[in-house]
Amino acid sequence: MLRLSATATSLSLQPFSGLWIPLVTPFKDGAVDHAALAALTRTLRGQGVAGFVACGSTGEAAALSKDEQLAVLETVLAAADGLPVVMGLSGYHLGQVVEWVRALAAWPLAGLLVPAPHYIRPSQEGLVHWFTAIADASSAPLIVYDIPYRTGATLATETMLALAAHPRIRAVKDCGGNPAKTQAMIADGRLAVMAGEDAQIFTTLAQGGAGVIAASAHCHAPRFVELIELLRTGDLPAARRVWLALQPWIAMCFDEPNPAPLKAVLAQAGLLHNELRAPMMPASAALQERLRAL
Repeated sequence: MLRLSATATSLSLQPFSGLWIPLVTPFKDGAVDHAALAALTRTLRGQGVAGFVACGSTGEAAALSKDEQLAVLETVLAAADGLPVVMGLSGYHLGQVVEWVRALAAWPLAGLLVPAPHYIRPSQEGLVHWFTAIADASSAPLIVYDIPYRTGATLATETMLALAAHPRIRAVKDCGGNPAKTQAMIADGRLAVMAGEDAQIFTTLAQGGAGVIAASAHCHAPRFVELIELLRTGDLPAARRVWLALQPWIAMCFDEPNPAPLKAVLAQAGLLHNELRAPMMPASAALQERLRAL
């Protein structure tokens, strides 16, 4: 069997490794369905996941008030029953974001998932200032959420490596779409590189990435856990078989904007209501039928 690099071995021991689930936020009649959220978290907790992300983009956090976000966080923390929980946050007003970060210090968080400020598109110097100010204010480690197609801000490789020097910036959710940057961060070894694009899970982990934050793993979580372990131990032939079997599901999960396909499947399984907050719309009838057939 092919053995992964020493960098991969060391990263696998980091807190931000393995399979993390960015939880959907169930709704019922317009309100957060905390019973469904707790039940979903408990179900996934028993399937080998390493941790959870509350109020990420999959959780429709942009459509939640601050009070709702805190209530979601409390539900997830209780249902996770000791598994680590990361809180997502976003914004473009640095003072307000820092104030929110300080308020979140009251909760036992494993980390904060922080993107670049959306809409503003600052310089690389401005991006360093943004993440440094947030990390300085935080009592929890930061995962940099590198997702330029949502924020409009591209983090250069040099910027990511500069941020890695901060003691509380510990990982990156890599949706940057730049294979050379991904390789550079893995080779550097200071940040735990977590695949954030589900289609890139195999490639990132095979190169020595630490783990994944995968929305599609709400379903078939044990298979994702198996895939990660096979890649960690270097059994590429077995990992390929698992990966190829997961491909149709992963592809269909993103045929329409996330989390609409995912919520449709979870609703078909009776785990939640197929409800999203506008302007997000439920999956189309045609896609729901394809998901049911799959």
